[in-house]
Parts: sequence; structure tokens; C-alpha cells
Amino acid sequence: MNKKLEKYIEDYSSPEDPVLEDLYRQTHIRFVNPNMVSGHLQGKFLALLSMMIRPGNILEIGTFTGYSAICLSKGLKEGGKLITIEINDELTDFALSYFKKAAVDSKIIQMTGKAQELIPDLDQMFDLVFIDGDKREYVEYYKLIIDKVKPGGFIIADNVLWGGQVLEDETNDPQARGIINFNKMIKAETGIEEVIMPVRDGLMLIMKKQK
Repeated sequence: MNKKLEKYIEDYSSPEDPVLEDLYRQTHIRFVNPNMVSGHLQGKFLALLSMMIRPGNILEIGTFTGYSAICLSKGLKEGGKLITIEINDELTDFALSYFKKAAVDSKIIQMTGKAQELIPDLDQMFDLVFIDGDKREYVEYYKLIIDKVKPGGFIIADNVLWGGQVLEDETNDPQARGIINFNKMIKAETGIEEVIMPVRDGLMLIMKKQK
């Protein structure tokens, strides 16, 4: 996006929470691949969407440093919980420190390990699921969680445009291939409604239809 236009959008959006601003800065200072953090505009979009849905239970696949979890937790109902799964145990303490700074640590349950191994043991139903893990595994994540999403519930999948590589059907990039396969699968699915929003690297919003 044109940098001036992006700046205009930021200027006319609600300001970034100071805790999130610090989290974003520290992520870029301390970690490799800091571009994986959600950031101001996407974070605000996730927060407002969660506030609209008012979920009782949220599942997040891919915590990274905790930015999106904090944003999503803002819409939880009283007593609601967000379960966030991260495969890299070196990120756990850092994310927890910011959950505490944002005063949402009591709402968030951190789990460490492979989502494919942890999700089958989750016995609750979810109002909202945010998929932002390994792009090669998006199809697996979806198949594991769709029956755990309540009718009328939502799934948000991040990075579904993958820098425009989704247009390159012959790509050898395994991450891009994972996203392409996921998008094609969703297009062919019944029982859902979906739309891709050109927010950052593409957010797909999926609603599970009421039966």
C-alpha cells in the first residue's frame, strides 16, 4: 500500500494501545521474523471484530509474541477465555509478560506444542478461532477445528494473500502452496460463508452457517 495512504489510515483509526505499541517495538528489537506480529491496523481490526462477536471462548493457533491474543481478548464476554497455542516454548514467558501488562493474563490460557496434537483434546466449543500458525498446516488446522466451532461462529485466517504469491499457481514456496491449498479448500466448502479482506497480508473471515 502507498505509505502516505497507510499513514492516513492509521491517523484516522483509533490510536494503538501503549502496551501494544511497546510489544510491537520489543518484538522488532528482540526476535527474528518480527513481521509476524499483527501490528496496529490488523490488531485494531481483530479487537473490534471480537467486540462485535462477544465470544465466550476463543482459540488462537499461533501466539508468537502475544499481540493478536491481547487484541482478541478485548471482546471476550465476562468470564470468557482465550486459548492460544504456540509451538515455540521460547516465546511463552515473553508473551505472558505482556498479557500481564495488558491486564488480560487471567483471560488467556497458554498452551505450548503442536496444534495438531493439542486441539483434539480441547473439549469446549469456540465462538471464534484465529488461525495464524504454520501456513503449510492451515488445511490441517481447519479440519481439526471446524467441528469445534459453534454454528454461527467465526474463523479468521491470517496471511491468505501471502504477499501476492497466491496468484502464482505453480509456486514452489511450501508456505505459499499451503495458503493456496487452504483457499481452494475453503472455496469448495459447504456450510460456511467467507470473504477475504485486503487487510495487511489478507484476512479471511469465515462464518459457520446455522443448521
